[in-house]
Amino acid sequence: MIIGFNFRKIHIEKKNPVTGKVDINNNVGIKDVQESDLALGRQKQKGLSFSFEFTSKFEPDIGELAFTGEVIYLGDSKTNDEIISAWQKRKSLPKDIMTEVIDTVLHRCNIEALILSRDLNLPPPVPLPKVKREE
Repeated sequence: MIIGFNFRKIHIEKKNPVTGKVDINNNVGIKDVQESDLALGRQKQKGLSFSFEFTSKFEPDIGELAFTGEVIYLGDSKTNDEIISAWQKRKSLPKDIMTEVIDTVLHRCNIEALILSRDLNLPPPVPLPKVKREE
């Protein structure tokens, strides 16, 4: 179960004015997984910290946006050990855990990316719904 989310670094830069067609390339990845001591109330528990990186590049050379941070996961000791072992051996995670972590990162980062791209007059990095006019 995911119990926390923290940004460590936020970088956004507008390099050139927006003209013509803009291609936006989004990418998200898990960079590291480590054990983390969690103090929940009076109890200390072992959890996991998933370090992530989220990027959006606005091409051709218009701007870029990057977030780094961590997702805090709390599971039983057996599950935590399996996750750490899989990460250390293959740099991979069980599909259900990977899905939960990536979904959390995408949810939080896409919202922040929309706000920051608006503030710098960059196109939104995710498609926004549009109303179609009937003719």
